[in-house]
Amino acid sequence: MEWYVYGKGSSPIRRASGRRRSRFKRPILRALIILVAAGLLWCAYALWNINRAATTEPLKKADVGIILGMSMWGDQPSPGLRERLDYGLKLYKEGKFPLIIVSGGLDRPEYKFTEGQGMRNYLVQQGVPENAVLMENEATSTYENLLFSQEIMKSRNLSSSIIITHSYHGRRAQEIAGQLGYVQPELGLTESEVLSMAHHKSREVLAYTKWKLQQLFL
Repeated sequence: MEWYVYGKGSSPIRRASGRRRSRFKRPILRALIILVAAGLLWCAYALWNINRAATTEPLKKADVGIILGMSMWGDQPSPGLRERLDYGLKLYKEGKFPLIIVSGGLDRPEYKFTEGQGMRNYLVQQGVPENAVLMENEATSTYENLLFSQEIMKSRNLSSSIIITHSYHGRRAQEIAGQLGYVQPELGLTESEVLSMAHHKSREVLAYTKWKLQQLFL
């Protein structure tokens, strides 16, 4: 008498079931590969686009310089925000604009000053007259920075502007300004010596992606 012992995978029913599962998994795997590849390509494109931002050349005189907010450290601007303020102060002293808009809301409930207030205080301490600094205190995003600053410009009949921020942030700021209808906004961009570019550019890729999705619904 002969005995046949079948392993777990040798049953015809099991083999057929395995083939069906394999056929079902292949399209899902292909779709995942395509999504991952598309995501990587988009990230590479976004980073390339972010890195293209540069200070407008030549930088013409404007009605106002808009310094975009960044985090406060307690009552004082963070080191990164001071870089933006110092660059804006440099352009102001060069006569590129007679007025400065500082824009940014409250970072934390326990903080004494909003970003806008902290930025104004810093500039006044550096010798800028108080009446030359226009303050915006509500913005919680780059979009709101530029939207609320535009409202201040309209209320003062100001038409031309130089948007001041870090280089990694310039492309998104420029696109948002264009979307909002700024008239040929110029860019005044500074490089950072205190911020981690690996960290901030990675975050900016995500923020830029969010902006492009938001743009579809504007």
